[in-house]
Amino acid sequence: MSLHPSRLRRFFPILQWGQSYGRTEATSDLLAAAIVTIMLIPQSLAYALLAGLPAEMGLYASILPLVAYAVFGTSRTLAVGPVAVVSLMTAAAIGELGLTNPVDVALAAGTLAFMSGAFLLLMGALRLGFIANFLSHPVIAGFITASGLLIATSQLKHILGVDAGGHTLIETVADLVTHLDNTNAVTLAIGASVTGFLFWVRRGMKPLLVANGTPPQLADILTKAGPVFAVGVTIAATWAFDLHSYGVKIVGEVPTGLPPLTLPVLDGALWQQLALPAVLISVIGFVESVSVAQTLAAKRRQRIVPDQELIGLGASNIGAALTGGYPVTGGFARSVVNFDAGAETPAAGAYTAVGILLAALFLTPVLYFLPIATLAATIIVAVLSLVDLSILKRAWGYSAVDFAAVAATILLTLTLGVEVGVSAGVLISIGLHLYKTSRPHVAEIGLVPGTQHFRNILRHEVETQPHLITLRVDESLYFANARFLEDYVLTRVTCDQPIRHVVLNCPAVNDIDMSALETLEELNRRLADMGITLHLSQIKGPVMDKLRRAHLLEDLSGQVFLSQFQAWQALATPAPSGQRTAS
Repeated sequence: MSLHPSRLRRFFPILQWGQSYGRTEATSDLLAAAIVTIMLIPQSLAYALLAGLPAEMGLYASILPLVAYAVFGTSRTLAVGPVAVVSLMTAAAIGELGLTNPVDVALAAGTLAFMSGAFLLLMGALRLGFIANFLSHPVIAGFITASGLLIATSQLKHILGVDAGGHTLIETVADLVTHLDNTNAVTLAIGASVTGFLFWVRRGMKPLLVANGTPPQLADILTKAGPVFAVGVTIAATWAFDLHSYGVKIVGEVPTGLPPLTLPVLDGALWQQLALPAVLISVIGFVESVSVAQTLAAKRRQRIVPDQELIGLGASNIGAALTGGYPVTGGFARSVVNFDAGAETPAAGAYTAVGILLAALFLTPVLYFLPIATLAATIIVAVLSLVDLSILKRAWGYSAVDFAAVAATILLTLTLGVEVGVSAGVLISIGLHLYKTSRPHVAEIGLVPGTQHFRNILRHEVETQPHLITLRVDESLYFANARFLEDYVLTRVTCDQPIRHVVLNCPAVNDIDMSALETLEELNRRLADMGITLHLSQIKGPVMDKLRRAHLLEDLSGQVFLSQFQAWQALATPAPSGQRTAS
């Protein structure tokens, strides 16, 4: 049985954009790949350090995963590879295993990448891309902000040249303070100067170059190469002045050659320990990646397919696992650079992989004298751009509930660690959704004089009638909120008014589940016992189709109206006895 070409293009997006690939696209992609490669070499080394892994694993995780995404991914500009947050989560997951042998640590990281990739592929096969919607933006922003602070703090030990640790902000800061007396002055000088230089590169280098007559595009390339310049200068200084003998820690020997062929460890106990971290890394990585991809695609009026993105990221992580890497996802900073550099297709990622491969083959001997402090400075400058404490102010001004979610995620991540923070973030997001939908907005509405429109009686000057109550339900009805609606209606009708009719206006009700159906049937009976007729208006077609398969419409004491104005015409008293209610 052969697949139809359209289905093949859906499963292999490379067949879609590859049909029209030409010299123009190749030129743009090669230029973008050159810029991203320059940026990715020091970043990949640094993020491997952050993950507690050998430096070469960062390079390995930046080769085959990029090619896999170019084949299976749908974003034209997403740059896949090691990223800060996933590296931190990898470090936390591997750290819990208590491994001391570097080989075992590397194999565990590869196994984690394999499990993450398999989970993403399974989600893609089941079309579960919508799961990303269950993580609210405030919670994700809070988690990334807290992670950025944790990452930056964790790298201070390399800037100071001390042996300190800790899984939470409090532990890390306390350990740093304890070891301050052991600060290595030479290491501090390197770390502080590189950090200051990289901050200046981000903000001041390009304007200075342009002001001195450098073409803007060249100035942009030179700015992106700032970390490479820092790496080169500190390597030369360490080698020339033998700074290693003064206590400056260096990367040491980095294996030269092709990425090794590696397989996941088939150990049930290890898989059980890594199962939850793999799921969390998959979900967070997917959400971060899709957010970046959608933002960049919208700028060019393109679109991505979330379900296929799961396949692309899953294949990338499987590729990392099989070639000595560790979990990867789409990175924000590199993707923006790739976009700004003019990348036209995912082929830019494949070209970047070639550049990283050449670096792994020919440049690794040069990295021997690279100070760890330089990589730590690269990480600090990169992750501090992720920290956005203004989200707290914005959330507070907009919604107390969202503020509580952001604040809780940040505090839990900083005080209890990454896994607890992200798990709490997921639970908070789902909890917020359930809380908000379990208490749907219900508005009592009246007729706007001289029109056929109905508005909230507390916000507008409208006509109402004592015997007729119209309630607009602004949420789908399901098991979590049906009882709330029943209680709301019964509370409203237990008053001194001579109420004879209740109309549920349902323009925003997209679904009614079985529990809600039974609640409506019970509400109909209870209102009938009180001598009140229940009516429905503006029921959507798909919802009406479901109701026709049940007994509610047969037993309904009132009618179903196509529009709320028809209900008003049928139920309002002919005499102008309506009153006006104004807010």
